[in-house]
Amino acid sequence: MSLYYVQKFLYELNRDPRLQAAYQADRRETLAAYDLDDTEVEALVAPDIGLLYVLGVNGQILMHFAALHQIPWADYLQLMREGVAEHGPVRAGVYAMVGY
Repeated sequence: MSLYYVQKFLYELNRDPRLQAAYQADRRETLAAYDLDDTEVEALVAPDIGLLYVLGVNGQILMHFAALHQIPWADYLQLMREGVAEHGPVRAGVYAMVGY
């Protein structure tokens, strides 16, 4: 897993209108420039907010990605809860669930 590169991509995506346009035009081609594994690519293509959260993506970065996909705030929060229910505890990052 390459949490750093997922977050780097999302950080750049959240701030760069040209990258947003490229991502919207061809998600897979845009993601090819980043060192991501297959799970990360699929989560970013979908977009799978819950899985990205469980993988460890920072919620403040992830909320902008959700907004880009026009996911309302309440749905964003629910998708994170569903991600934990489906994929297990947060695996990495500042929200990692330890002692479970």
